[in-house]
Amino acid sequence: MVKSYSYKIADTTKVQREKYVNDAISISVLDAPEPSPEAKQLMRDYVDGKRELADARRAIIEHYREASNA
Repeated sequence: MVKSYSYKIADTTKVQREKYVNDAISISVLDAPEPSPEAKQLMRDYVDGKRELADARRAIIEHYREASNA
């Protein structure tokens, strides 16, 4: 049986959110550049409980979309 995870702020602790973010960044930098300062701040907002992960993800995608169109 596959375990279902919730990454919502209400369902996680700050320690869990920090681990999720650190794990994701570690995996992503294996074959890509380090995230931008803006992306790091959005992830910090998630860890601090200020922004849901889905919202941060949308903002990061929009940031890079705008940068590629500039």
